[in-house]
Amino acid sequence: MPDPRADPASAVAAPARAGELFGPRLPLARRYAARLATDGVVRGLLGPREVDRLWDRHLFNSAVLTELVPPGARVVDVGSGAGLPGIPMALRRPDLRIDLVEPMLRRVEFLTETVGELGLTDAVRLIRGRAEDRHVRQAAGGTDWVVARAVAPLDRLARWCLPLLSKTGRLLALKGSTAAAEVSRCQAALWEYGARVHAIEQLGTGVLLEPTWVVVLVRDRGRPVREM
Repeated sequence: MPDPRADPASAVAAPARAGELFGPRLPLARRYAARLATDGVVRGLLGPREVDRLWDRHLFNSAVLTELVPPGARVVDVGSGAGLPGIPMALRRPDLRIDLVEPMLRRVEFLTETVGELGLTDAVRLIRGRAEDRHVRQAAGGTDWVVARAVAPLDRLARWCLPLLSKTGRLLALKGSTAAAEVSRCQAALWEYGARVHAIEQLGTGVLLEPTWVVVLVRDRGRPVREM
């Protein structure tokens, strides 16, 4: 694999279907891919082995989440890391307002630089902290949409993220093909934390090499959310 730091152009060669997902904002998606494959690797936010599968495994996988989100929504991306899935969602859907919640300073610095470089400051807000922190709940709480990718098992996600949701809000947890098995393992804990599985969605069929699986959690109206 070529060193992305030596040849940034090698990291931004997008598959043809990238245009289907990002449309006129594809140039911005390319710039984001370049940052992930170069500075993101150097600063330890993305593994070097991920560069070859950057588009399908990371950008496309994140962007298709917008298929579940209505126009004009505010979305809270918990544990955003390098900006996944929040930044690809913002790139695909300029109507959305995205809050990136991330506790680690070096990641927040990368996100701040990236959001500024991509011209997303009007649509994307950074909040340093963890979902369970009081100041994060005050700043980002009451939202109808929370997303999380590669953060934690479903039971912990429910414990951390449900208090951020409005009464009718939804948590979209990106998972692999074993999503249904994880749901089965976590059912008792989800019930304890006041969560209910609304659906398991498969997104990106016909576009992604491997479809994205999303577990949709909602508040169980018969039980209060247990805040930790």
